[in-house]
Amino acid sequence: MIHVEPSADVAFDAFLGAGTNIWHLAQVREKAVLGAECNVGRGAYIGPGVHLGDRCKIQNYALVYEPAVLADGVFIGPAVVLTNDLFPRAINPNGTLKTGDDWDLVGVNIETGASIGARAVCIAPLRIGKWATIAAGAVVTKDVPDYAVVAGVPAKRVGWVGEAGHPLAFVDGSWICPVTKNRYVESDGALQAE
Repeated sequence: MIHVEPSADVAFDAFLGAGTNIWHLAQVREKAVLGAECNVGRGAYIGPGVHLGDRCKIQNYALVYEPAVLADGVFIGPAVVLTNDLFPRAINPNGTLKTGDDWDLVGVNIETGASIGARAVCIAPLRIGKWATIAAGAVVTKDVPDYAVVAGVPAKRVGWVGEAGHPLAFVDGSWICPVTKNRYVESDGALQAE
């Protein structure tokens, strides 16, 4: 069953998957596609044509601008911003108001299970790898590898994390998840399951 609060604004041609909840004052724009069991928090914004996979969680006041694509199980923390314009301006050099025809949309693609911490800003275009974690308040300006933990302004890799969200421990030449016991190998700045 889909639940949409009366104060939410959902475009008539947006698609909401089964079990999705849209809370107070959230806005889901035209042609947005939300998978099953998504949760869109109070005051969140989902732009036109944005795609969310199944079981995504968009927390209060997050701004997900088009053409963002989020895979299954992505977590977007409170007040996160996913940008979409490399050279933002309200007007053209001749003083006329910019329209959609005056700029090229660039998007943020977020892979399965990744988490973006509160008030982080992701500057498009970029890809955030599967199961990666972006620290609260980070400003992400370049692609983030799978399983990476990034923090800071600009964000830099500060560690590795597993599917359970816990930091990985380096033991006997491998990275190990303390929860799942899954093992990973690091090579050339990337992590892969053993």
